Amino acid sequence: MLLAIDVGNTNTVLGFLRGTDVLGSWRVATDRMQTPDELGFRVKNICDMACGGLEEISGVMICSVVPPLTSAYVRMSRDLLKLPPVVLRSDTELDITIDYYDPTEVGADRLANAVAVHELIGGAVIVVDFGTATTFDVITADGHYRGGAIAPGIQTSSENLFRRAALLHGVEMEIPDTVIGRSTSESLRAGILFGAVGQVDEIVTRTIVEWGEEPTVVATGGLAETIAPLSKTITRVEPYLTLMGLAIIHRRVTEK
Repeated sequence: MLLAIDVGNTNTVLGFLRGTDVLGSWRVATDRMQTPDELGFRVKNICDMACGGLEEISGVMICSVVPPLTSAYVRMSRDLLKLPPVVLRSDTELDITIDYYDPTEVGADRLANAVAVHELIGGAVIVVDFGTATTFDVITADGHYRGGAIAPGIQTSSENLFRRAALLHGVEMEIPDTVIGRSTSESLRAGILFGAVGQVDEIVTRTIVEWGEEPTVVATGGLAETIAPLSKTITRVEPYLTLMGLAIIHRRVTEK
């Protein structure tokens, strides 16, 4: 069984996979100050609950945009699991071509998504990933990662608003029944979520016009299942896309 670790700026997702089948996943807060021992304690507890214990883990794949935690998870894997992890980097052999001017600038999670859609979906694809940032990535039918757009994430921009406006407060990210809110909470939900839908559809529409293709538009990430039903452009939701991409990359690297 593969332990796939996707370290994001806000949350870290730990997934357990056989092939590309996700048997379970846990989303935990990312803490940049955690030591390898603290991470090991967390991983052990989750493994005990999820898959019967650490001995079931036969491989570890790490995807991280937080460098201090990359090294901490590597040490945890070696010390606790006695497994040398595979770490996804821009120079990892991915069987896709990165068209960024500087490939090292592409986030590892975006590369994992690109690998997943190229193998599992095929054709021209736009991936919309709702994370700390909302990213839009273009993958061609012949396996080129063309680039895309990066916007502030829904939670990220909302929390900044709540911090700066004394009379506004956090709200649950649930789609309201009306865009005309009759309370502060309703008004915030309408503005945040319908605004996010408009942002997604505008960027995707402009991308399609500029690209000249008719792609599959795949949503993933924390709020994908909330936003997708309201979007005119999203055609598919894959909540575990990054984990599946990590499983594919781990298989390719270990086979080689």
